[in-house]
Amino acid sequence: MAAINITTDSKQYPLYIGSGIISELPKVLQQLTNPISKILIITDNVVAPLYLEKVVSVLARDYATDKFIISHGETAKNIDTYYECHTCALTNGLDRSSLILALGGGVVGDVAGFVAATYQRGIPFIQIPTTLLAHDSAVGGKVAINHSLGKNMIGAFHQPEAVVYDTDFLETLPKKELLSGFAEVIKEAIIWDKDFYKWIKENIMTFSDLNGDQLQYAIQKGIAVKAEIVSKDERENGIRAFLNFGHTLGHAIETELGYGEITHGEAVLIGMLYAIKVSEQYFEKNLNYQEYVDWFKKYGYATTIPAGLDPNKLLLRMKKDKKSTAGNIRMVLLKEVGLVEVHEVNDELLYTLLKSE
Repeated sequence: MAAINITTDSKQYPLYIGSGIISELPKVLQQLTNPISKILIITDNVVAPLYLEKVVSVLARDYATDKFIISHGETAKNIDTYYECHTCALTNGLDRSSLILALGGGVVGDVAGFVAATYQRGIPFIQIPTTLLAHDSAVGGKVAINHSLGKNMIGAFHQPEAVVYDTDFLETLPKKELLSGFAEVIKEAIIWDKDFYKWIKENIMTFSDLNGDQLQYAIQKGIAVKAEIVSKDERENGIRAFLNFGHTLGHAIETELGYGEITHGEAVLIGMLYAIKVSEQYFEKNLNYQEYVDWFKKYGYATTIPAGLDPNKLLLRMKKDKKSTAGNIRMVLLKEVGLVEVHEVNDELLYTLLKSE
């Protein structure tokens, strides 16, 4: 079991990663500062049949647990699900000494974390990721639900008490979900770590190479990037925005298609390619855009905006991005591998490149 210390201005907490480490969960809970009166496990209807009872059995000797199962997928990140979780917490008598466990992927972590952030004005929670994508969302304390007009527009910053990442939980993931998570790993390498970027290109030649020790190494390096950035900028007043590379268009695609029609990582990867194309024009330099396209295709990613999406509507969605100000779109742009900057980009350039996709 490996441990990574996550440090932010508001809190320090451990992230544990390894095979079979869910059995260590009671020890993690015993290390918390305050005694736990009750535990509510929030998970979804795909993860529950696979891992819920395993987690319950690990806790059974020492803790009283309740559970609430939400629907699987991005469409569950809504105000109704959020309210139902609160109803469950109230019905089962959770108090300020209670703890929420988020057992699942990024959606479960976002919803459960937002419930924890707001229940009785904030109670502790622990992230137990079950997807590759959640290596990114489980770290850093961003929790949220979606609105029909924008992704993650209703939320809070609420750091977990710990993250327990049992890599055995990844064994049941379909390829589509692994691809989604790996897109965020690639992003972390591109924006921050040239050596890690080089390692991916040299060691993950095809998607079948992403397993075993290689997979755990990739996860740990991706988390290390996220942890370093968050330690310098917890509330996204500066460099934390770099983690949104690819997300300006990616979120617009997700929202336009309807949440759940494309995975988050697939949309972000298309958004990264678009951001690279914009960067070439903005900085007037060759970033070898086609090489990125060819590289991503080797893993099985789609590399163009899904057919039927209107460039005008995508542009309007991008204007609602959280980095935008006064309707002016600000994007994370790539200068070179390991170096990104946030810049305001004019609508004409963005629209022209959207139409060319």
